[in-house]
Amino acid sequence: MFLKNKLFQLILVCFVCLRSHAQQAEQQVGVLIDQWHRQAAEANLSAYFALMDSSFVFLGTAPGERWTKQEFELFCRPYFEKKSTWDFKPKDRHISFSADQKIAWFDENLDTWMRGCRGSGVLTLTPSGWKLNQYNLTVLIENEKIEEFIRLRDK
Repeated sequence: MFLKNKLFQLILVCFVCLRSHAQQAEQQVGVLIDQWHRQAAEANLSAYFALMDSSFVFLGTAPGERWTKQEFELFCRPYFEKKSTWDFKPKDRHISFSADQKIAWFDENLDTWMRGCRGSGVLTLTPSGWKLNQYNLTVLIENEKIEEFIRLRDK
Protein backbone atom coordinates (compact mmCIF):
# COMPACT_ATOMS: atom_id res chain seq x y z
CA MET A 1 0.00 0.00 0.00
CA PHE A 2 2.82 2.39 0.87
CA LEU A 3 4.52 1.76 -2.51
CA LYS A 4 1.27 2.28 -4.43
CA ASN A 5 0.69 5.56 -2.61
CA LYS A 6 4.26 6.76 -3.35
CA LEU A 7 3.95 5.70 -7.00
CA PHE A 8 0.68 7.60 -7.31
CA GLN A 9 2.29 10.69 -5.75
CA LEU A 10 5.24 10.44 -8.13
CA ILE A 11 2.94 10.16 -11.16
CA LEU A 12 0.91 13.12 -9.91
CA VAL A 13 4.05 15.25 -9.46
CA CYS A 14 5.25 14.31 -12.96
CA PHE A 15 1.86 15.20 -14.43
CA VAL A 16 1.81 18.58 -12.67
CA CYS A 17 5.37 19.33 -13.82
CA LEU A 18 4.58 18.40 -17.43
CA ARG A 19 1.39 20.45 -17.37
CA SER A 20 3.26 23.41 -15.91
CA HIS A 21 5.95 23.10 -18.60
CA ALA A 22 3.29 22.99 -21.34
CA GLN A 23 1.55 26.07 -19.94
CA GLN A 24 4.88 27.90 -19.74
CA ALA A 25 5.67 27.01 -23.38
CA GLU A 26 2.22 28.16 -24.50
CA GLN A 27 2.69 31.44 -22.66
CA GLN A 28 6.15 31.97 -24.20
CA VAL A 29 4.83 31.35 -27.72
CA GLY A 30 1.85 33.65 -27.15
CA VAL A 31 4.12 36.42 -25.86
CA LEU A 32 6.42 36.07 -28.88
CA ILE A 33 3.53 36.33 -31.34
CA ASP A 34 2.14 39.36 -29.49
CA GLN A 35 5.61 40.96 -29.56
CA TRP A 36 5.89 40.25 -33.28
CA HIS A 37 2.59 42.00 -34.00
CA ARG A 38 3.53 44.90 -31.69
CA GLN A 39 6.94 45.37 -33.39
CA ALA A 40 5.15 45.72 -36.73
CA ALA A 41 2.66 48.23 -35.30
CA GLU A 42 5.56 50.23 -33.80
CA ALA A 43 7.56 50.02 -37.05
CA ASN A 44 10.55 48.40 -35.32
CA LEU A 45 12.08 46.54 -38.26
CA SER A 46 15.07 44.99 -36.48
CA ALA A 47 13.02 43.71 -33.54
CA TYR A 48 10.29 42.43 -35.88
CA PHE A 49 12.73 40.40 -37.96
CA ALA A 50 14.75 39.23 -34.95
CA LEU A 51 11.76 37.10 -33.91
CA MET A 52 11.92 35.15 -37.19
CA ASP A 53 14.09 32.15 -37.94
CA SER A 54 16.46 32.42 -40.91
CA SER A 55 14.19 29.94 -42.73
CA PHE A 56 11.10 32.14 -42.21
CA VAL A 57 8.46 32.29 -44.97
CA PHE A 58 5.58 34.78 -45.10
CA LEU A 59 2.46 33.87 -47.06
CA GLY A 60 0.42 36.99 -47.73
CA THR A 61 -3.13 37.58 -48.87
CA ALA A 62 -2.36 38.11 -52.58
CA PRO A 63 -1.80 35.08 -54.85
CA GLY A 64 1.91 35.78 -55.47
CA GLU A 65 2.84 36.64 -51.91
CA ARG A 66 5.26 33.95 -50.78
CA TRP A 67 8.35 35.58 -49.37
CA THR A 68 11.50 34.29 -47.75
CA LYS A 69 12.71 36.26 -44.75
CA GLN A 70 15.07 38.30 -46.93
CA GLU A 71 12.39 39.00 -49.57
CA PHE A 72 9.87 39.92 -46.90
CA GLU A 73 12.31 42.34 -45.30
CA LEU A 74 12.85 44.08 -48.64
CA PHE A 75 9.08 44.37 -49.02
CA CYS A 76 8.58 45.65 -45.45
CA ARG A 77 11.49 48.09 -45.22
CA PRO A 78 9.80 51.05 -47.01
CA TYR A 79 6.68 50.72 -44.82
CA PHE A 80 8.72 50.55 -41.63
CA GLU A 81 10.90 53.50 -42.70
CA LYS A 82 7.79 55.64 -43.35
CA LYS A 83 6.22 54.40 -40.08
CA SER A 84 3.32 53.23 -42.24
CA THR A 85 3.00 49.66 -40.99
CA TRP A 86 0.12 47.45 -39.93
CA ASP A 87 -1.45 46.86 -36.55
CA PHE A 88 -2.97 43.39 -36.25
CA LYS A 89 -4.95 42.77 -33.07
CA PRO A 90 -5.45 39.09 -32.18
CA LYS A 91 -8.97 38.30 -30.96
CA ASP A 92 -8.35 34.68 -30.09
CA ARG A 93 -5.52 32.26 -30.60
CA HIS A 94 -5.06 28.49 -30.45
CA ILE A 95 -1.58 27.04 -29.92
CA SER A 96 -0.53 23.39 -30.27
CA PHE A 97 2.78 21.62 -29.73
CA SER A 98 4.64 18.58 -30.99
CA ALA A 99 5.13 15.75 -28.49
CA ASP A 100 8.67 16.94 -27.73
CA GLN A 101 7.48 20.56 -27.22
CA LYS A 102 10.02 21.86 -29.77
CA ILE A 103 7.58 22.77 -32.55
CA ALA A 104 4.51 24.93 -32.09
CA TRP A 105 1.77 25.86 -34.52
CA PHE A 106 -1.04 28.30 -34.05
CA ASP A 107 -3.99 30.01 -35.62
CA GLU A 108 -5.43 33.35 -34.63
CA ASN A 109 -8.31 35.58 -35.66
CA LEU A 110 -7.23 39.16 -36.19
CA ASP A 111 -8.77 42.60 -36.39
CA THR A 112 -6.90 44.39 -39.19
CA TRP A 113 -7.36 47.27 -41.63
CA MET A 114 -8.72 44.55 -43.97
CA ARG A 115 -11.33 43.69 -41.32
CA GLY A 116 -11.38 40.07 -40.18
CA CYS A 117 -8.31 38.03 -41.06
CA ARG A 118 -6.79 34.80 -39.86
CA GLY A 119 -3.14 34.21 -39.28
CA SER A 120 -1.52 30.84 -38.78
CA GLY A 121 2.07 29.97 -38.22
CA VAL A 122 4.79 27.61 -37.13
CA LEU A 123 7.53 28.20 -34.56
CA THR A 124 10.52 26.15 -33.48
CA LEU A 125 12.37 26.16 -30.20
CA THR A 126 15.98 27.15 -30.86
CA PRO A 127 18.89 27.53 -28.43
CA SER A 128 18.04 31.26 -28.33
CA GLY A 129 14.31 30.69 -27.74
CA TRP A 130 11.22 30.41 -29.92
CA LYS A 131 11.47 31.64 -33.52
CA LEU A 132 8.80 32.05 -36.18
CA ASN A 133 9.35 29.81 -39.21
CA GLN A 134 6.21 30.58 -41.17
CA TYR A 135 3.24 32.91 -41.06
CA ASN A 136 0.20 32.68 -43.32
CA LEU A 137 -2.21 35.62 -43.44
CA THR A 138 -5.64 35.15 -44.99
CA VAL A 139 -8.62 37.45 -45.42
CA LEU A 140 -11.81 35.87 -44.12
CA ILE A 141 -14.75 35.68 -46.51
CA GLU A 142 -18.12 34.24 -45.56
CA ASN A 143 -19.24 31.31 -47.73
CA GLU A 144 -22.37 33.12 -48.89
CA LYS A 145 -20.17 35.97 -50.24
CA ILE A 146 -17.67 33.81 -52.11
CA GLU A 147 -19.37 34.06 -55.53
CA GLU A 148 -19.30 37.86 -55.33
CA PHE A 149 -15.64 37.66 -54.32
CA ILE A 150 -14.85 35.43 -57.31
CA ARG A 151 -16.53 37.90 -59.65
CA LEU A 152 -14.47 40.77 -58.19
CA ARG A 153 -11.31 38.74 -58.52
CA ASP A 154 -12.03 37.85 -62.15
CA LYS A 155 -12.27 41.53 -63.19
